[in-house]
Amino acid sequence: MRYPWARNGHAVEEPQASGKGEAMENVNACCLSVLNSIPLIIFVVDNDVRIRDLNKTAATTFGLDKDAIFNKRGGEVFHCLHSHDVPEGCGRAPICKSCVVRNSVELSFGGQTVSKSRTKFEIQVGDSKKELELLITTSPVELNGEKLVLLMLEDISEFTMLKNIIPICMHCKKIRDDQDYWHSVEEYFNTYVGVDFSHGICQSCLDKLHPEVRGALKKQ
Repeated sequence: MRYPWARNGHAVEEPQASGKGEAMENVNACCLSVLNSIPLIIFVVDNDVRIRDLNKTAATTFGLDKDAIFNKRGGEVFHCLHSHDVPEGCGRAPICKSCVVRNSVELSFGGQTVSKSRTKFEIQVGDSKKELELLITTSPVELNGEKLVLLMLEDISEFTMLKNIIPICMHCKKIRDDQDYWHSVEEYFNTYVGVDFSHGICQSCLDKLHPEVRGALKKQ
């Protein structure tokens, strides 16, 4: 479809993409524009967490140059303390098996639509160490026929610090929110942290409330 555009007082037709390549460039530019408008740290990574692209927020937060970090692994770019544990670098040390960033990326490559995780992350800042608490979100994406993953990092350190002291009733264990409403523990964490609970029963409560069940279990 063509749209008229005013030029020197006359209606003219909007220039059309000359070919498939130019059209694809326009799509990529549009995608990058959308990513740059999102106030979250966003990286585009491959299955080895190598940086393929990043948005403006990521570049500003970490002081990164896109050309300088292209194809480098995430740990090297984020200055992870463990990225130099072994000569092979990020993702190769034994502790990297428990890396939430790497495991979240793997989940998205494995087919999980959206993966959300929360983790503490130690980075090197100059001569000192800094611990961040991050909310990590990953989602699969395909660009130019290549399967990649969007890696989004949200620093929730300040939020966590403010919530370190939670007012809780000494009797019923309900939690008071900032509006002086009292919530059950499950309701509070679901509303404010996005955490769901599953329910079981500990050994002490099992002995106290269901001694017959406890006795039957001991006989087995």
